[in-house]
Amino acid sequence: MLQGKKILLGVTGSIAAYKSASLVRLLVKAGAEVRVVMTPAARDFITPLTLSTLSKGAVLTDLAAADTWANHVQLGRWADVMVVAPLSCNTLAKMAQGLCDNLLHAVYLSATCPVVLAPAMDEDMWHHPSTRVNLGKVSSYGNRVIPVAHGELASGLVGDGRMAEPESILSWLEDFFRTGQDLKGKNVLVTGGPTHEPIDPVRFIGNHSSGKMGIALAREMASRGASVTLVLGPVAERPSLPGIEVVPVLTAAEMYEACIGRWGASDIGIMAAAVADYTPVQVAAEKVKKQQSTWSLELTKTQDILQELGRQKRKDQFLVGFALETREEKAYALSKLESKNADLIVLNSLRDQGAGFGFDTNKITIFDRQGSEWSFELKTKEAVARDIADTLVRALGAK
Repeated sequence: MLQGKKILLGVTGSIAAYKSASLVRLLVKAGAEVRVVMTPAARDFITPLTLSTLSKGAVLTDLAAADTWANHVQLGRWADVMVVAPLSCNTLAKMAQGLCDNLLHAVYLSATCPVVLAPAMDEDMWHHPSTRVNLGKVSSYGNRVIPVAHGELASGLVGDGRMAEPESILSWLEDFFRTGQDLKGKNVLVTGGPTHEPIDPVRFIGNHSSGKMGIALAREMASRGASVTLVLGPVAERPSLPGIEVVPVLTAAEMYEACIGRWGASDIGIMAAAVADYTPVQVAAEKVKKQQSTWSLELTKTQDILQELGRQKRKDQFLVGFALETREEKAYALSKLESKNADLIVLNSLRDQGAGFGFDTNKITIFDRQGSEWSFELKTKEAVARDIADTLVRALGAK
């Protein structure tokens, strides 16, 4: 699977840099052409000579040396994929801010190929709020993050933050290239985020959806060659989504119209948005003042987007719905799968720690109409999007 692939490996200042030697060896053995770029700090942990010998090429560490200049633009265009392993906490922070103070950062900012990051740091650093923010930022730029492992750390602690083993990174890359174009030629409609149902010019009915799952799904579909339209509700931060048509909406009615108008031209629909079930019957033109001790608000049902798409679905279309439940999860998910005429239902429960609204992680179970069930462990939403895409592709092949 990696035969002839061009892989640019970035090595940063982390004790896990010793694993880079094994990774280079595995990549070369698999038939890949490997070039290595190191940060100055990485040289304190592993020598360029070691990586040069294993990769069978010069290792670059400086933007300029003697009378030569490292063409960072050319490097970023040469590669089929850029892998930064290990990714230190310091380099992660610089990537999140777009800083460019060494060759590796210059190559990263110039890269036109996919970028894959394998973090490595101690547990407290990994769980620090600033690290979580930085991971969210680099993911929002379209980078893939390989989950860290749980194990013994350089500090002597045992916990999260250990870089994925070279064999795991190799396997991840093989899967990446194998699934790279399995949705080429497909038009995919994705929804994400909440809807806001206005009460007056100030207040609205909404929910805690961040839109992260829908955004991750849109990116995953696009990375597999699909032409993607993302109908996105009001989220706190709209990420850059190159190559994806983003249709911003506010209300459930607007999302309904956007989806219905695009469904006919779509091959696949993935309805990940948290759409309001009810909307106010009347919207006040002016802010409602606090006067009485109680206030009754009359609500009416919104139009069911998933149900209408399922009703209109042709035999050549494939529809994925989501079910967020708090009790009797499987029963409700299976009922929704049937009543909405969906092909897959993705279930997640608010009773699972780290899953649901606002988190960078999710834990899902997928059901299909043939009675199959796939359960997955808690993962980043990017990894969850890959699991959903893999399941979808298998189901398409069997349809």
